[in-house]
Amino acid sequence: MTQQPGSPGFGPDLAEVFGPSQSDGGPELVQLLTPEGERVEHPDFRFDSGDVPEDEAIRGFYRDMVLTRRIDTEATALQRHGELGIWAQLLGQEAAQIGAGRALRPQDYVFPTYREHGVAYCRGVDPLNLLGLFRGVDHGGWNPNDNNFGLYTIVIGAQCLHATGYAMGMQRDGVVGTGDPDRDAAVIAHFGDGASSQGDVNEAFIFAASYNAPVVFFCQNNQWAISEPIERQTRIPLYQRALGFGFPGIRVDGNDVLATYAVTQAALQRAREGQGPTFVEAYTYRMGAHTTTDDPTRYRLSDDVEHWKLKDPIARVEVYLKRNGLAEDDFFAAVRTEADELGHHLREGCRALPDPSPLSMFDHVYAEMTDELAAERDGFAAYLESFEGAH
Repeated sequence: MTQQPGSPGFGPDLAEVFGPSQSDGGPELVQLLTPEGERVEHPDFRFDSGDVPEDEAIRGFYRDMVLTRRIDTEATALQRHGELGIWAQLLGQEAAQIGAGRALRPQDYVFPTYREHGVAYCRGVDPLNLLGLFRGVDHGGWNPNDNNFGLYTIVIGAQCLHATGYAMGMQRDGVVGTGDPDRDAAVIAHFGDGASSQGDVNEAFIFAASYNAPVVFFCQNNQWAISEPIERQTRIPLYQRALGFGFPGIRVDGNDVLATYAVTQAALQRAREGQGPTFVEAYTYRMGAHTTTDDPTRYRLSDDVEHWKLKDPIARVEVYLKRNGLAEDDFFAAVRTEADELGHHLREGCRALPDPSPLSMFDHVYAEMTDELAAERDGFAAYLESFEGAH
């Protein structure tokens, strides 16, 4: 990671991190748990579970990832059965999302794209609200103020500008750099490798750097911008782009939930303390399709998919827990049972979601109903009533 003045221990010297990019993430990759389920040390980052016993925290991460994958599996099946119009899969990216999601404090704010189902789960958003959006019966049925989790953003990269502006507002509200852990806050913006090529994202980098905004840019580099491979998107590793904007960048093993948690935790704390933005590149792989309208077999090799299956984020934690005697069979059975119950909840709940009233489009347009909007609503209501009793 590039080092900044005033951030001791937050990364090695620049000359050490600008190594060649490799298919496994390169020598600069931060990793704390190998694909074989072995703990390894890193000179700059370590897993700190805080007040929660470490073993308990890791079991919790395992449970979170299993349940998140079940949300994804059920939603994909519902789309195939015609219950959802579309679904954006996250298969293979569970560690990146749970690690980042669990590193947040309650006062931090999240600006997601359209694939952050695991982060939404961490913030307490009911998965049925996510399904309602993809079913087309609402525009995102959760109140962002209830859990500091913004609505999904379909416009690619726009959320990075929203996040930067919100972070600048936090500075002016005096909730950054006060030294009060219950008050100081940060913002995290999620986006993919494809979005990193968008103008909005790069503009957000400029504003964040210029104003030293407390924002973490969290990029899930899943290797594919729909059908465009990462090597056609950039000539250098994505995290190294941050140097050109004047703030640190770091690449973490996005299939390692412990490393993702540790790196995101450090980046968020740096932002809360007033040290400015950080770019985190979670190096992972999209095991599924871009969305359920996509056929990845048309543009990627099956050998690549098989290679990344060996790096499955859930499997490596399961191996670690079993090998070290940190979880018994009844624990894994209980998680599977909970996942089954969640699956049932999603299947039944999705089909029961009510179709919206046509007049509901006028709700929540403004904080207070304007005269013009009220007139439009009344006119549309009269139009609908004209059909009553018609054959």
